[in-house]
Amino acid sequence: MRIAVLGLSHESNTYSPVPASLDRWLAAGPVEGADLFDRYASSEASLAGYLELASEPGIDLVPLVFYDLTPMGAITADAFETMAGRLVAELERHGPWDAILLALHGAAVSEGYRDADGEILRRVRSVAGPDVPIGLVLDMHANISPAIGEHATLVTTYMTNPHLDARRRARLAADLTLRTVRGDIRPVMALEMPPLAVNILRQGTDDPPMRELVALAHEQARRPGVLAMSVAEGFPYADVEEMGMAFLCVTDGDPDLASEAARIVAGEAWRMRSQLDGKAVAIEDALLRAANDASRPIVLLDVGDNVGGGSPGDSTHVLAAARRLGIGGLFQSLCDPEAVRACQEAGVGGSVSLSVGGKTDGLHGEPVPITGTVRLLDGGKFEDPGATHGGFRFYDAGDRAVVHTAEDHLLMLISLPMGNTSLQQLISAGIDPLERQVIVAKGVHSPRAAFEPIAADMIWMATPGCTTADLGRLDYRHRRRPMFPYEPEASYPER
Repeated sequence: MRIAVLGLSHESNTYSPVPASLDRWLAAGPVEGADLFDRYASSEASLAGYLELASEPGIDLVPLVFYDLTPMGAITADAFETMAGRLVAELERHGPWDAILLALHGAAVSEGYRDADGEILRRVRSVAGPDVPIGLVLDMHANISPAIGEHATLVTTYMTNPHLDARRRARLAADLTLRTVRGDIRPVMALEMPPLAVNILRQGTDDPPMRELVALAHEQARRPGVLAMSVAEGFPYADVEEMGMAFLCVTDGDPDLASEAARIVAGEAWRMRSQLDGKAVAIEDALLRAANDASRPIVLLDVGDNVGGGSPGDSTHVLAAARRLGIGGLFQSLCDPEAVRACQEAGVGGSVSLSVGGKTDGLHGEPVPITGTVRLLDGGKFEDPGATHGGFRFYDAGDRAVVHTAEDHLLMLISLPMGNTSLQQLISAGIDPLERQVIVAKGVHSPRAAFEPIAADMIWMATPGCTTADLGRLDYRHRRRPMFPYEPEASYPER
């Protein structure tokens, strides 16, 4: 049995000022052939779940190519056509196939296709033909379109946020695809898309009400005849028609059961819609709470500069406020290649006076002047075999520098955008996170797997940026209307 493994993963923030250009994609990859095993097999990422099939008897698992890029703006037209063309060409060159395992994100947008994932899947289906099963795993932040339901044989999403089950959910998709090839099951899918967007602050699956909604989905998944039940929380920073929550059920040849189960979970989400909105704490209030807390560390989540949601990673709003308030003991990372180069010129132990961050656009703050001592210079690569958002293990922040400032701030200056989802990011740079009073983590839920075990408290901050928690600030042109909470009169009829 010959099975192809390939994919393209991108979470595209259409409000980000930084396009996902071809040069950025090529600098990040792709990962090809057997290198997929080296990069992903020992991780907990979704591809690892697919690659597990290589040890199954009677299966020739063929890893082809995988593209992955840090979330940012929409994929440029030339980048999309280059990569989508490569995916199709690899399938054609190495086929025929008994099945295809495809790894997509579900919130990719390109300049030519607002539903970029659906377009990739359409092209893959055109090569595979109508009868070859295509198994697909998506991120829980997918904006699932009807095209995905039309062209995939079966779909699963992650069911945890932070995403700690990517490998398991991919393995489920792989196992169901195998059973389909063998004729053991006949998957059918139903997709429910209520007119509902969830605030990013309410998307944590360990927190109510999302915890209860996911529990209901798992309950539906245990019904006889149901093969998989998935909840997509949606990605509100992609201005596309399918933006919002979606519920997808796969059954063994029973479309009525699939529709019923998906509708039950979607209906419960609609009933709890008023609980799916949330507000963050003002920056100065959060800083004062952290500074006056006797315990440490206090983790302040920089929601507006959530690199995992497509922001540039150089927001200075929190750093500037800490300086105004005279609050020290802070750790923060900033993407600023120019500042890194200045630190390299000064050398370890050298003194620097420079302006850091705030160089992408005014939305994420202005550059902040600092003076300090360079404590570390390195290439920014580190490894984390522990629990991390998305299950990733190998990290690359580009050249980086750690500066200890006159205000007792530890600033990690990096050359590639990176959120704060791993304690090893600090530890690998000689920083003990327990010694910092305040840790500024760029993200919303993605830092929680790493930092919750050590944090005395975690506070969401209402920081400005292209990943703001105030969704009313986003200028949507393409989303469905009416839609809750933007139009409170939106309705979702009972059936």
